[in-house]
Amino acid sequence: MSSGGLLEIDPLELKFPFELKKQISCSLQLINKSDDYVAFKVKTTSPKKYCVRPNAGIVLPRSTCDVIVTMQSQREAPPDMQCKDKFLVQSVIIDQTSTTQDITTEMFAKESGNVVDEVKLRVTYVSPPQPPSPVPEGSEEGSSPRPSVSENGNLNSSELLAATRAYAENIQQEKSSEVSSLLLFMEF
Repeated sequence: MSSGGLLEIDPLELKFPFELKKQISCSLQLINKSDDYVAFKVKTTSPKKYCVRPNAGIVLPRSTCDVIVTMQSQREAPPDMQCKDKFLVQSVIIDQTSTTQDITTEMFAKESGNVVDEVKLRVTYVSPPQPPSPVPEGSEEGSSPRPSVSENGNLNSSELLAATRAYAENIQQEKSSEVSSLLLFMEF
């Protein structure tokens, strides 16, 4: 989180869980802790790759503004999953009668003598969450499945069915061996 400027910005690093051919979004929060009206503009080094909404606006005194940054779907992964893209959040104090339509590019031009606060944001790619493994942890392939108990102490339906079948097969085997023993005893 940046502080000391006109707006506090959280986070300072945009983390995208990178997946090929998927559009991915992350959010950014702009926090105005002052009594001033603050106009902002978000710029990027890769404008065709990202969509920023809103990319400009006004953060009222003592309030926040959520900004959604969406990375368009990518056809190929970058080398070593490194990203050199950056964002720049510019902010200026404005008159309280100003509206979003009054925000112009010139307001953020330092050459015009305006006091423009700027915060740079980095972009990083993180691995997407992995789907659960088909083999439960702690078990080996080929070993007999043991029913597990969920948090509420109950078996789930597939585990209950498997346990019931195993129990029924076990009883069936015991009965058939008892019958065989009884028949052998009767023959004598």
